[in-house]
Amino acid sequence: MTATDRTHLRDKVRVAYSAAAELPNEKHAFPVGRGFAQSLGYPADLLDRLPAVASDAFAGVSNVSVFAEIPSGATILDLGCGASLDALIAARRVGPAGKVIAVDFSTAMLARAHQAVMEAGASNLELREAGAEQLPIVDEEIDVAMVNGIFNLNPSRDAIFRELARVLRRGGTAFTAELILSSPLPPEARASESNWFA
Repeated sequence: MTATDRTHLRDKVRVAYSAAAELPNEKHAFPVGRGFAQSLGYPADLLDRLPAVASDAFAGVSNVSVFAEIPSGATILDLGCGASLDALIAARRVGPAGKVIAVDFSTAMLARAHQAVMEAGASNLELREAGAEQLPIVDEEIDVAMVNGIFNLNPSRDAIFRELARVLRRGGTAFTAELILSSPLPPEARASESNWFA
């Protein structure tokens, strides 16, 4: 994949996810919303206690913040935080002595996340705008990283893994979730712009 192809794919992904943030009730190329989050295992009573602005635009692939081992007092990275559903759950789990740094490359998703963080009163959650290949985080700052479905959307996977290794403390853990192909895509699907399996 050329640098131009990578940029084109990244721009298309940003436009699609920004549209999900701005108009979550519209039809999108991927599932969005609270009902989808519940279908992935987010408990309804947990979602009831969080701002709807976070769950209404949820577009992950798993309930990573529910199954991840998140110790009290830890520093957590939510990479590709979207509207902040996982980040808010992690912020509750780490408690006031812990901290969550949530990173996303979509300005529209982060605007929604800012509103959710404000509504939740999550003072231990910080939002940062950046790409996954160059994180605005110092070396070995993170105890636990959560990544909920960004690897297929970014062909610079080597850079993402290098950044995760850089920011995780020695002995730190990354909990990731991703869609995988069970068989090769047919040629017409591989050639389609709707194919995001980079």
